[in-house]
Amino acid sequence: MTENKTDEMVYTNKKVFNIQNQKQKTKTPRNYSKNQKSGGAKEKISGPNVKISFLGGVGEIGKNMTVFETEKDIVIIDAGLTFPGDDLPGVDIIVPDISYLLENKHKVRGIIITHGHEDHIGGLPYVLNELKIPVYGSKLTLALIESKLREFKGVEFQGVEVKPKTIVKIGSDFSAEFIRVSHSISGAYAICLNTPAGNIVHTGDFKIDYTPVRGDIIDLTRFGELGKKGVNLLMCESTNVCREGYSMSESNVGRVLEEVAFKKHPEKRLIISTFASNIHRLQQIMTLAEKYKRKIAFTGRSMINVSEVAMKVGELYFKKENIIDIDKVGKYADSELVLVSTGSQGEPMSALTRLADDEFKKVKLTENDCVVLSASPIPGNEKNVYNVINKLIKKGIEVIFDEIADVHTSGHACQEEIKTIHSLVRPRFFIPVHGEYRHLKVHKDVAVAMGMPERNVLIADLGTQFVMTPTVVKKLGEVKAGSRIIDGKVISDYNSVVLKERKQLSEDGFIVAITKISKKTADLEEEPLVITRGFAYDNEGGLLKQLKTNIAVCVKKYDIKETEQSFLNNELRKFISNFVFKRTGRRPIIISTTMIV
Repeated sequence: MTENKTDEMVYTNKKVFNIQNQKQKTKTPRNYSKNQKSGGAKEKISGPNVKISFLGGVGEIGKNMTVFETEKDIVIIDAGLTFPGDDLPGVDIIVPDISYLLENKHKVRGIIITHGHEDHIGGLPYVLNELKIPVYGSKLTLALIESKLREFKGVEFQGVEVKPKTIVKIGSDFSAEFIRVSHSISGAYAICLNTPAGNIVHTGDFKIDYTPVRGDIIDLTRFGELGKKGVNLLMCESTNVCREGYSMSESNVGRVLEEVAFKKHPEKRLIISTFASNIHRLQQIMTLAEKYKRKIAFTGRSMINVSEVAMKVGELYFKKENIIDIDKVGKYADSELVLVSTGSQGEPMSALTRLADDEFKKVKLTENDCVVLSASPIPGNEKNVYNVINKLIKKGIEVIFDEIADVHTSGHACQEEIKTIHSLVRPRFFIPVHGEYRHLKVHKDVAVAMGMPERNVLIADLGTQFVMTPTVVKKLGEVKAGSRIIDGKVISDYNSVVLKERKQLSEDGFIVAITKISKKTADLEEEPLVITRGFAYDNEGGLLKQLKTNIAVCVKKYDIKETEQSFLNNELRKFISNFVFKRTGRRPIIISTTMIV
């Protein structure tokens, strides 16, 4: 595909799209100035406008989704997922609630994906299941999406591959320009969305890496050009805005891995655990393996899938004969092997965790192994990660992790890199995105410290809808937003009775009471059967005996011949619940069954 031409062609497996460059409609270039006119809530809105709604990615890390809307068209940027915490037992993933999009589905023209990480593509199967729209992204991004969608039968996928500087017309009111950025995965883009109300720059996830693995440096020149032409609104990621300075180059990680692992341990088997989606990290590991004449084997489903897709589209370069199946590692000496594994976050079922627990059938760890965790613990995962490290060290295995050597760097910009983007783009208005509230607030403070009027910086919550005109950006109201819970093949929400019961079960357990009552005498036929799970400790045996006795007393209060069985069941359930709570302070789930014989 050609670049920087007036007419571009974007090829898909179904159609050919003709693309025309769009003239920029925003007026003059702007610097931050305290004398700028701002859009206050009382200012009257007139002229062309664009609504911006946040269905994910603000006030949280993950499930990114932003909606841009005119009277005629809707364009979406990203459709991600996030993973559940301990408060959602049994839940697989969490995706954005797209009720607002379904209400306006006649206007939705397409979805732009900034890059191929799960927090940006993971919700797509559930979006495309209900909205038949084209998906715009880089070659690798589309390949990862296509691979993911194989697990979802019946979901149609129309991918539109775009390259840096391509401009795509989407609907009648939007055109999108794709700007190359550096990130921990290839094919990452920032987006300049040209709208009737001016230009919007959305950075996506980025860092400023002057020595990237593939040599594709972030296109800072284009950010500067857009700033000179005029950008009405900047939406910039905030993940690492609390970190001062600059992020370390990804290439530096490769140099450290060579020193602390490959050079230092020439006779040991190397096991390197990292994020499967970190294509640049995988490339460096594979290049080092080839340099030191080691075979490489992938372990973990996501690691295998992502590496296969990346190699297929040419984003990973490695001699195929040097990749072996994990089943064949026993045929090689330790010094001839590198195992690349999932599990850098201590996930219970990951390859590395199973290796540490001696539950990985194909490979057994020995003291001649060196394990490298080429990742930092995601907040909340620290305990799991350090548990795995401790188990490995107890086995006499050398473990190298981020506290010992620089074997990891973030793919997200730190504060000085973020300031560079602000300086180049020089927007009239600014909305920080991709972060928890604390990140968004710090990002606001950074923009204000650089001279942007505080009234021109707006912080969004889930469901917030802003309106933008050529001179105003202000809050318009709220739209329906939130989360959809994916539990196996079931889609639910946070208010699901099932989830509440699971949480109650996990905290207090349950009690089943079965009572046989004689129809003739109204007496118990036998002692009530009480079954508990996750409730009774050994020293609570006396409590259960008291419970059985009191159930017998309670039954005698009712005329069996005149009382409906369902009513009796309900009364016994309430009695048992009150009895247990008074003596233990706990509220297990109670199931009461009576049998009239």
